[in-house]
Amino acid sequence: MEGINYSQLIQEILTNHSADDLAKGTEIQLLFDTQRHHYQVLNIGWQDLKRVYGVIIHVDIKDDKIWIQRDGTEIGIAEELLAAGVPKDKIVLGFQAPYKRPFTDFAVS
Repeated sequence: MEGINYSQLIQEILTNHSADDLAKGTEIQLLFDTQRHHYQVLNIGWQDLKRVYGVIIHVDIKDDKIWIQRDGTEIGIAEELLAAGVPKDKIVLGFQAPYKRPFTDFAVS
């Protein structure tokens, strides 16, 4: 579907995930680098005496494709992008090894 603003769509999807109860007492942070097209959702803080710092979601836009580098969600960012009208050939599962990507229904690079 032409005319989709990938940057805006990714920000909307990730913002929705920041409201989820993923943190369990820690803080969810959104990191959006709109100039270089890097987008992340982080879980950061402390639980009891243990430091918590982890990337829940990491998405990049490269060569007019959406690269999902990390997806720690149950639903799956790819499924949300598809539901929003992004074609499969515009989504790369970057967390998959390059030799496995041809066996997915998504773009290889």
